[in-house]
Amino acid sequence: MTATVLVVEDEPQIQELVAVNLEHIGHKVLRAASAEEAEAAIRSALPDVLVLDWMLPGESGLAFARRLRADERTRELPILMLTARAMEQDKVSGLEAGADDYLTKPFSPKELAARIKAVLRRRAPQLSGDAVEIEGLRLDPGSRRVTTKDHKINLSPSEFRLLHFLMTHPGRIYSRAQLLDQVWGDHVFIEERTVDVHIRRLRKALEPSGHDRLIDTVRGSGYGLRTD
Repeated sequence: MTATVLVVEDEPQIQELVAVNLEHIGHKVLRAASAEEAEAAIRSALPDVLVLDWMLPGESGLAFARRLRADERTRELPILMLTARAMEQDKVSGLEAGADDYLTKPFSPKELAARIKAVLRRRAPQLSGDAVEIEGLRLDPGSRRVTTKDHKINLSPSEFRLLHFLMTHPGRIYSRAQLLDQVWGDHVFIEERTVDVHIRRLRKALEPSGHDRLIDTVRGSGYGLRTD
């Protein structure tokens, strides 16, 4: 599993420790020393997960987490709070502010990596690297293969990512704009009708096995993966 992690930490030594350990296991790491710097980075492009210190210069990590959860664009951004504040009430406050997990300093780099993986599995399962199977349709991110019981299904990279996202988020309808952000990338300027083209191609590729019936269209709303 490789993800883009934004580390928001004002202590240079701790920031370096976190960044080096995450880069060592394959993550791309962005750095910020304040909520203001982090906001600028997020405005440029959404990271996959945020590692956020509570005690920052200026706006606190707690207040920043609340703002991120109140904004539609960052509402689903996975947040792991990493802080020296270890009292039970501090943990409760952090989680109530919107953090998905809470890890206290001093910390084990291995535990941090495991916590990030767990947060991504819950919040962004398409980044976990785990194979997923629905009604005999199997998608394996590791081998980049989509198969059914009878044959392999050939998809373009965009169609593979689109199917992967839909299969890891079944039962929900996503707008074209949401799919563009999740599949093609935040701040990538592509016409929303591009999604329609790829949905048509994906349906055609799934048609021989009958799995095209899983692709759900809600007129005026968007697309999803049907679950019974």
